[in-house]
Amino acid sequence: MAIRIYLDEVLKKRKMTSKELCKYIGITEANLSVLRSGKARGVRFSTLNRICYYLGCDVGEILRFDGQLDEPEQEKE
Repeated sequence: MAIRIYLDEVLKKRKMTSKELCKYIGITEANLSVLRSGKARGVRFSTLNRICYYLGCDVGEILRFDGQLDEPEQEKE
């Protein structure tokens, strides 16, 4: 994936657990786990807004572009 997720690092810096963050932002622990693992295919701006607000950070601290083009696999006909 061309976008890397650094949510765990930001949580550690802020001394907050993922369970606490879930409570603040109103999503399930399972959904946050998918985002933290980098397996999420997308994230709502409203969710990013709440994450950044409660962690006191910028989006760029959580999401970073790795410089690679992430090409979707072509479906075989």
